Amino acid sequence: MNDLLLGLTDVLVAAGWLLQLVLNGALQLLGLYLLGNVLYLLFFALAGHRRARVLPPAPAAPAAPRRMCVLLPAYQADAVILQTAPAALAHAYAGALTVCVVADGLQPTTVAALRTQGAQVVEVRFARSTKGQALQAALATLPATAYDVAVVLDVDNVMAPGFLARVNEAFAAGYQVVQGHRTAKNLDSPFAVLDACNEAINNHIFRLGHARLGMSASLIGSGMAFDYTYLQQLLHNIGETAGEDKEIDFRILRDGVPIGYLPEADVYDEKIANAGVFGTQRTRWMAAQLEFLRKYGPEALSQLRRGRLEFVDKIVQSALLPRVLLLGLLTLLLGLALLLPAGWGPPPAWWAGLLAGTALALLLALPRRFYSRPVATALLHLPLALLAMTRALSRLGRARGTFLPTPHAAHAPQPPEPAAAPLPS
Repeated sequence: MNDLLLGLTDVLVAAGWLLQLVLNGALQLLGLYLLGNVLYLLFFALAGHRRARVLPPAPAAPAAPRRMCVLLPAYQADAVILQTAPAALAHAYAGALTVCVVADGLQPTTVAALRTQGAQVVEVRFARSTKGQALQAALATLPATAYDVAVVLDVDNVMAPGFLARVNEAFAAGYQVVQGHRTAKNLDSPFAVLDACNEAINNHIFRLGHARLGMSASLIGSGMAFDYTYLQQLLHNIGETAGEDKEIDFRILRDGVPIGYLPEADVYDEKIANAGVFGTQRTRWMAAQLEFLRKYGPEALSQLRRGRLEFVDKIVQSALLPRVLLLGLLTLLLGLALLLPAGWGPPPAWWAGLLAGTALALLLALPRRFYSRPVATALLHLPLALLAMTRALSRLGRARGTFLPTPHAAHAPQPPEPAAAPLPS
């Protein structure tokens, strides 16, 4: 009996040792992965504060106005498109301007009203609607040589005065693709404020920070402009992906074409209203992120050998955790480290340091106009945002085969308070 007990004790000791070894190794690897996340955010958050040009100097003579076509894909958003299409038509621009609404599921009365207002309308129907397919159908219908530049907006977007003029200047400087500065149209709920902060942080890290280092900015999906012929090429066989902006991003970087950033060319974008919409939107985004990590990740080494560092950087971006999940996971790991005995993974100071580094990166990337009481109040809703993100993770499999549009409401643009004087561009 004693021998049996001693044998059982030895087995339990060995199992405990093995469990510690496996858990320690897993936590160490996770710690290194999360360190990479934090260092990436910190590096580009700091880079965004460099005093370096974002675009080449403006030409001495005014740029000849290019023929612009503004594309507005509209999926079952009748009330919103009846507000935003007239705003696009009224946008002051010195050159020829066409506004084309890609009508997917709009009511016949809406289509008739849009045509009466002066918009071109391309009606489409898909078994599974995506923006990429809608854009491809529009370009297949419109005259192939009638335009020089295609501007892509979301159905809720409104261009700020001077947006198209700045796009025209960028194309005069030699760019074939540029991304404008998307900013909040509405700040009417705590989640809208959180969404606006998230967009501002993204703009700083993935666009301004990269542009200050002479790198290509990331596309957002709207407020972006392309050489018209090049966009036709980029949309070829775009498929049913819900992340058409990421697919286009990878195709452009594979071509070695730089993507310019226009930090002073504003496009107002509707921010989400509640945790439900937040979760739906993040489900779609994370599903697209995983899709392109799987699709293009294997190309990393071959593209690196060709000197395509920006392509590899895009793969790294696809491997980053969403920041709300990063904050929640680091907090959880810090609490776990405080409970576990020493030797079970990195010490609490490691996770506390990563948590502090993440907070510092976000504070560096957040514009000063967001240091306000409404933002402080909105931060109290971060646990709800984290819960929505956690639920979104459980729906990733379903998101790959389902269209998850973000619902929109009609909002008049409410520009945020002016930021501090921008750095020289």
